[in-house]
Amino acid sequence: MPHILLSPLVKWTFAAAGGAVLVHWVVTEVKRVNEELEARRARVRIRDQERRPTLRRDPMTGEFRL
Repeated sequence: MPHILLSPLVKWTFAAAGGAVLVHWVVTEVKRVNEELEARRARVRIRDQERRPTLRRDPMTGEFRL
């Protein structure tokens, strides 16, 4: 079988193009996952704030207490 001879420049071009496609895909996936996580964090923050106790200042001592 004859081997397909490619110049090193063509091989490096294919490698660079493949790397660029891979980097682009990784960046879009990371952005998508981060948007999903931020949406979930926002929902948890809102629900969690309703149940948290608040600190109130004691008028006698000036200290904050639950």
